[in-house]
Amino acid sequence: MYEYKFEKIELSKLSGKPKGDYQELIHQNARNGWRLVQIFAPGIAAYGSAAYYEAIFERKVD
Repeated sequence: MYEYKFEKIELSKLSGKPKGDYQELIHQNARNGWRLVQIFAPGIAAYGSAAYYEAIFERKVD
């Protein structure tokens, strides 16, 4: 059995680039036993572009 965690990665409205260090977010979660499954970009901003990314992590439940 697995548990899942969702982390929102905000994007700059002007450049569209991540506001924070998404690589550090992934490393930090990995150190805590979470495995990155996917980074999802829902199309909810202008012209279908992503307003944010969502990183999906999982880890095994004992």
